[in-house]
Order: sequence, then structure tokens, then C-alpha cells
Amino acid sequence: MISDKFAIVSVYDKENIVDVCKELNSLGYKIISTSGTYKLLKETKVEVIEVSSITNFPEILNGRVKTLHPKIHGGILYKEKDNHKKQVAEMGIPDIEIVIVNLYPFEKTVESTTNLEEIIENIDIGGPTLLRAAAKNFERVIVVTDKNDYPVLIEKLKNNENTLEFRMKLASKAFNHVAYYDSAISKFFNNYISEKFPIENSIGIKKVLELRYGENPHQKASAYITPNTQCSILTSKVLGGKELSYNNILDADVALDMIKRFSNENFCCIIKHNNPCGVAIGKDLKDAFIKAFNSDSVSAFGGIIGLSKKVTRDVAEEITKYFFEVVVAPSYDGEALEILRTKKNLRIIEVGNLISCSEEAEIRSINGGILIQEKDNSEENIEEAKVVTYVKPTKEEIEDLKFAWEIVKFVKSNAIVIVKNKQTIGICGGQPSRVDSVKIAINRAKERGFSTEGAVATSDAFFPFKDSVEILGDAGIKAIVQPGGSVRDQESIEEANKRNISMIFTGIRHFRH
Repeated sequence: MISDKFAIVSVYDKENIVDVCKELNSLGYKIISTSGTYKLLKETKVEVIEVSSITNFPEILNGRVKTLHPKIHGGILYKEKDNHKKQVAEMGIPDIEIVIVNLYPFEKTVESTTNLEEIIENIDIGGPTLLRAAAKNFERVIVVTDKNDYPVLIEKLKNNENTLEFRMKLASKAFNHVAYYDSAISKFFNNYISEKFPIENSIGIKKVLELRYGENPHQKASAYITPNTQCSILTSKVLGGKELSYNNILDADVALDMIKRFSNENFCCIIKHNNPCGVAIGKDLKDAFIKAFNSDSVSAFGGIIGLSKKVTRDVAEEITKYFFEVVVAPSYDGEALEILRTKKNLRIIEVGNLISCSEEAEIRSINGGILIQEKDNSEENIEEAKVVTYVKPTKEEIEDLKFAWEIVKFVKSNAIVIVKNKQTIGICGGQPSRVDSVKIAINRAKERGFSTEGAVATSDAFFPFKDSVEILGDAGIKAIVQPGGSVRDQESIEEANKRNISMIFTGIRHFRH
């Protein structure tokens, strides 16, 4: 075995690498490096040896094979036992104590190009192999994949604090990094071949926020993103206010989903505890906000606002009259930002172009596993859906039914939404009984001064009995949209006919648990 101690350095991101290598030189380490990294270190007067000088084998296949050699991996993987030491000594294998590697930018490549050949070439092979080998042999080897750990590495070496605990921590970080990197690759291939539910799946997540706590102060929490996420609350710009909380993020995500569906309208939603409490389309964005707020001004207190268009001064002035936690919108003009920032605790979220927001699967955790499903992005055409009653909905009622049908998808089941003039006037969900949701939605409308006479209603699932239609009819509802599918559908249809209510069956259910 070569008697000197070595560090192998192979990095795509070369920030600060010269400084750390000079420090390693001063601590007695010889640097082994590859192509671009070797060239940079040589030019900056770092004592460095090219990999091929160790392996006696050139880099081949346009750099596809550089470090995949027994003299490199033997130097990393040997253990402190006699037969290993004997083999590496006989073969002249270097004693590699430190591995510093970061990987080809696969995620950034996928974001910047659709060229398959370029994407494939940015799948790193040698780098992950070096990291896995070094992490496996953490008992002897230090592995560094994060440039933020360079100062820590040097400090530990200088202070003789190269402990097993330190090496194991870095090894864990390396394994997590490689797993995340591989998950980004598998996600790309799954998307490329439209494989939504592979038999084996790796879902990579990267921490972007350390949250103060979770749903409650006694619960710890962090926020993570998945690879190649382009449109998310977690990738948005925070233009003002306090840090986002766990609950803020959950509610803001619902707001983002809703404004994406209405990106071509002057649309506003107000979210409270993961449910919309007020939603409206207006003649302009200010009108939409006022209508949404007036839908349920009591519940709106401390809520999250979603707006589908650029926020201007007049909208901002209305928002700042009341207390809200978060505003989510594609963009803000300068005057609007100045006004909104007068509310020091108001989180101002800019999500950018809503058209670019990708639709992905939904992932939910359960004990010992996860559930994955497609997002509920179905696009039923209410105008072409089946009218099952003698009475047909008017043109105005059709417009309100279409609006209500989109909103009910975001209300916890059993969900009932009552709409009038593209404004929600009564919303209820999360009740064990659907008929209770009907009663509560109507009562909320009346308590807030709305007349339900001539309004429309929607239900996320079928009415199991005709009692819901009776109650809606008593309240003056003139049109209903629901999926249908109950064994007692005919009873509901007959009740609607008796009360001159038009009813549409879509054939699609929209539970939201």
C-alpha cells in the first residue's frame, strides 16, 4: 500500500473546492482528482494527482468511466484488518481516507432541456459509486457531499475530532443524498414512460424549511420538496411576512390548487382549516375578493387568500382592512406589495405562472406506508352532463352549477356547496351525514344574510335519500348537480320534479377525505 494518506476529490460544483483542498494539503493529504476538477486544482497550485496516475488507466468513453477502478475503490473500501491490509499493500493501492464528491446536475438538466441524450449524460455513475463506497466504510473513511460541510471537515481534522460519530453522520448524509439523486432519475423515467404506479418506487424529498412546529406546538415538523418540483408553495417566493407555518403551508396549497383551476377568471378563494369558506368570481379581482370575503366574513378571519391574477393596489387596500395569515397570487405590482407589507405578519406568496404548474400524484402517509393516487383533475362538462329532471337549468343556473361543481372538489366530504351569481353563499363538509351538511350549508347562508331562493347546490357524492332534495327545495334551491349512482336516485329525481328543481347527474364522484 502506498504509505501516504489521500483524499479523492471529484466535484461538478467547484465552489470553495480549491480552498478546502489547500487546507487538506497543509494537513498532509495528497489529492487525487479527475478531469475538470484536476485541471482547476492544478491551475490553482494545489498538490494534486490525476486519477489515471494511480490506476494506470486513462479516462475513457468521453469521461463516462473515470474512477471505476479497483485501485480507487480498494483504497476506499479496505478495512483495518490484516488480510485487507496485506492485499492493498501488495497491489500498491492508496490509502484513501477522505472522499469529497458532488454529482452531475441531473435535476437542473431535466428542468432546462427536453433533450433525452443530454439528460441521460447527466446521470452520474462514478460519483454515487464513490459516495456509497465511502459511506459504507465510514469506520475509516470521511465522506463529504455537501459543500457546507467543508469548514466542518477542516475544523474536525485540525482539532483531532475525526470521530466515528462524525463519520457516521456524514455517511448517513451521503446515503440520503444518493437516494434522493436516484429518486430524481427514477421519477424522470417514470414520467417519460407514463408509469404512474411502478411496483417499486423511490420518492425523494429534500428539506427546504425547518418549521417551528407542526399542526400543534408539541409536534416537530419540516417541509420537503420532491425532485423537479416547479410550481409549489415551497418553491414560491415569500415577499413579506413571517415564516410559513405547517398549517399555513397546508392551507396555501389548497389555495394554489384552486387558483390554478381558475387562472383565466377574476377569482378569489379564502381557505380556513383546509376548506374553502368563501369563493367567488367577480367582474375584476377586487370584486372577486369582496364577494369571497362576504361569503363568510366570520370564518374568513385569519384565513388564507388565493387570487388568480396579479394583485394591484385596489385589491391590496381591501385585503389590509382585515386580518389574514397568507396571500397567494401569481404576482403583485409594486404599489400592492408596499400596501400589503404594512401588515408585518402577513405572508405574501408569489407563485408565478399558474399555467406552468405541473399536475402530480397525491401522496398521503398512513401507519407503516403511504397511499398514492392521481390528483382529482377530472374536467366534467356540466353543459353536456345528463339532465335527469323534466325541468332544465337556465343558462345562468348552468354557469353557477359549473362554478359550484369545481368548488365542491375542494371541500371535505360529505360536501355541499350553495352558489348564487358565482359566489358561494353556503359551504359545509366533513360531516358524517350528508343531510346534516345540507342543513348546515343552508343555515350558514341564511345566518350571513343571503337568500337561498334561486340559488344552486352541488353535492360531491350522491344523495342516499330524497331528504336532502326536500330540504334544498324548501330553501328555494332551483338547480342541483350531483354524481348520481344511489339505489334511490329515482326518489331524488321525483322529488326534484315535484318541486320544479332541475337536476344534473355527472357520473363522477369528488370525495375529499
